[in-house]
Amino acid sequence: MKYIVQIYLLCFGTFLCNAQFLEKKEDLKKQDGFFSFYYSESDDELYLEVPAERVDEEFLYVHSLRTGLGSNDIGLDRGQLGDQAVVKFIKSGNKLLLLQPNLKFRADTDNPLEKKSITEAFAKSVLFGFEIKEIKDGNHIIDLTPFLLLDAHNVAERLKSRNEGTYKLDKSRNTLWMERTKSFPKNTEFEALLTFVGEPKGRNIRSVAPDAASLSVIQHHSFVELPDNKYRPRGFDTRSGSFSIDYQDYSTPIWEPLTKRFITRHRLEKKNPMAVTSEAKEPIIYYLDPGTPEPVRSALLEGARWWNEAYEAIGYINAFQVKLLPADADPMDVRYNVIQWVHRSTRGWSYGGSVIDPRTGEIIKGHVSLGSLRIRQDFMIAQALMNKPFAERDDNYQPMLEMALARIRQLSAHEVGHTLGFAHNFAASTNARASVMDYPHPTLTLKNNEVDFSNAYATGIGDWDKVTVAYSYSDIPEGTNETSYLNGILTAASERGLRYISDPDARASGGAHTKAHLWDNGANAAEELKDVLKLREVAMANFSEDNIRTGEPYTVLEDVFVPLYFYHRFQTEATVKLIGGLDYNYAVKGDGQIIQQTLPKKQQEEALKAILLTLEPTTLAISETTLALFPPRAYGYNRSRESFKSDTGVTFDALGAAATASDMTLGLLLHPQRANRLVQQKALAPKNIGLSEVLSELKSSVFASENENEYYREIRQTIQFEMVQHLINLVASPQSIPQTKAIVNKILDSLVKELNENKSVFAEQLLREIKMYREKPENFKIQNPPEIPDGSPIGSFECFRN
Repeated sequence: MKYIVQIYLLCFGTFLCNAQFLEKKEDLKKQDGFFSFYYSESDDELYLEVPAERVDEEFLYVHSLRTGLGSNDIGLDRGQLGDQAVVKFIKSGNKLLLLQPNLKFRADTDNPLEKKSITEAFAKSVLFGFEIKEIKDGNHIIDLTPFLLLDAHNVAERLKSRNEGTYKLDKSRNTLWMERTKSFPKNTEFEALLTFVGEPKGRNIRSVAPDAASLSVIQHHSFVELPDNKYRPRGFDTRSGSFSIDYQDYSTPIWEPLTKRFITRHRLEKKNPMAVTSEAKEPIIYYLDPGTPEPVRSALLEGARWWNEAYEAIGYINAFQVKLLPADADPMDVRYNVIQWVHRSTRGWSYGGSVIDPRTGEIIKGHVSLGSLRIRQDFMIAQALMNKPFAERDDNYQPMLEMALARIRQLSAHEVGHTLGFAHNFAASTNARASVMDYPHPTLTLKNNEVDFSNAYATGIGDWDKVTVAYSYSDIPEGTNETSYLNGILTAASERGLRYISDPDARASGGAHTKAHLWDNGANAAEELKDVLKLREVAMANFSEDNIRTGEPYTVLEDVFVPLYFYHRFQTEATVKLIGGLDYNYAVKGDGQIIQQTLPKKQQEEALKAILLTLEPTTLAISETTLALFPPRAYGYNRSRESFKSDTGVTFDALGAAATASDMTLGLLLHPQRANRLVQQKALAPKNIGLSEVLSELKSSVFASENENEYYREIRQTIQFEMVQHLINLVASPQSIPQTKAIVNKILDSLVKELNENKSVFAEQLLREIKMYREKPENFKIQNPPEIPDGSPIGSFECFRN
């Protein structure tokens, strides 16, 4: 009896203690909503109320950064979305556990035991455990504070991985941040100010923090009601231009694919499903950051609104809208699709991210981040290309501004497109600029020996963009097979000549597609490269002190010259992909598209000829007239990542500029994967060019014996040195197959023979380079020329969805 009484008193005491937990807090403030919570200012603690009926109920958890560090290189930006997960509270003893189910492996079946077999087969994740402080009116009260003060966004790990230093949270400097901690009927938002302390090691963190040993950011957490079950997922097609989610469905019949794939898209339904045209039940509305200044604000609004044309084409009236974010709205609130204007210390990528229901692919929130410095780079590109823009007056900025704003409109549409569910289409530039989801290089021409900017960037979305919207958002007519209907959209697009090729196939190093490139123009990359080089030649000849304003140091003129000198870099990347390149589609059986075909020999030879133009001294030499305008840099105007680098100290390095430009071309042309493809191409198509032919033409061009002045001869020798370095690198690379190594060694042997006959001082140096590698290959390290200034983004993280 004694023990029973003790147990009774213990249980009663515990219950009494729990029942009195909130009563002890004198300064509690309560907010009701999706999850109701209490905040104690004196304790700086937040207590969440979890009703008994909400235990085991799934919801969406999203973390993000409300404030950032301001460095593109570190990559922790204002408004950056983090991970998202379906979670639920489960009860065990006197605890509530925040559990993340495993949605990668499922059983889409009505059989509960089959579902259970899958959930028990794969791991789950418990994100946090909370002691139940009180049960109040059947609701569980937990202290959410320790969870909110975690480094959920992995800021410390990001800093460490970027070699910026080892940081950890300082509890004494962390606090809940109540400014935007609020609860609404379908979502509850929390914030905490986190301070990371450590020993800074990197230059990036020192460049942006007032005290690099102490970094404070505001982290945002969202608890969101999951959408209802009325949304109907739409199947993914590799030809559609859409992003996808996928999972393994173990209830699938053995003869069907185990992996289920669905596109990501917003929910969109007509008010009148039977009408050809109708308003939407709920239009898709994006809100622009009101902190965006004019005239950028108007340009972003205009560009983003282009998408409404595509929705009108599938029968919707005003279904896509763009407005300014209300003053009292929080851009991190998941109820708002937002376009944020983000500031960094250096220019960098813009990107479009989304909060997605992982169960279905439904987009709940689109979130665009646009880097504010990119428009200044576009302005400077125009400034460099114009003929004497400041010859008569220093306020003649409007022509440059117009081109920069034209680009920013396109950028706004591009990044919003990602948040609507659309991937890059890097084949669009070869087809009359058919998509804003390409990376656009300005389309410029020559007129009266000056650069014409009138057609620099397209206006409005393209034909391909209407296809992606039609595939993702069209209403399927009643009684029509959905798969057949959607396939008809894609087939019709293909028959019209529209192409879709995305990221992995478009990159200059490993990519091999002949029609999908970044920052290029024209149906024929080689012809466009020759046009670009001609335009660059004219613009360089016109370049003068009148490309800057009166009173600006000549150092500014040197920096303006950077994008002009390297203006051909992206079209060079596009052209080099034709060498050993393939034309192919994301073809499916029965669609009639080209599966793959090797580019004909003649086109590859023309591409090689165009590439070799970028290795000519006449192309890479900066005129002595222009060089005279580049004195040692002015005090207070140090070199930056955007500047020419120099191996000549304070003076401008004309040979270094040529070394950098030739290194760019040779690095692309002599990439191991490209060389290996050329070996394979020759084996499969003996009449086409192979690696031997490419190297032979390269050697003949670079080592041509020309009657050149001393300046041009030094530039040619600079190019020759870079070529030898890249040939040795090709032999040394573990990526190179044995056949590639053999062919390159043969070229080096022939080069050694010719250099021995040359007997010049420089020939002796090249011979030493080859000899040093062959005698001690383990010591070889390619000697890098002055680093090329930043190029990409001209104006777009990779703006791929994250």
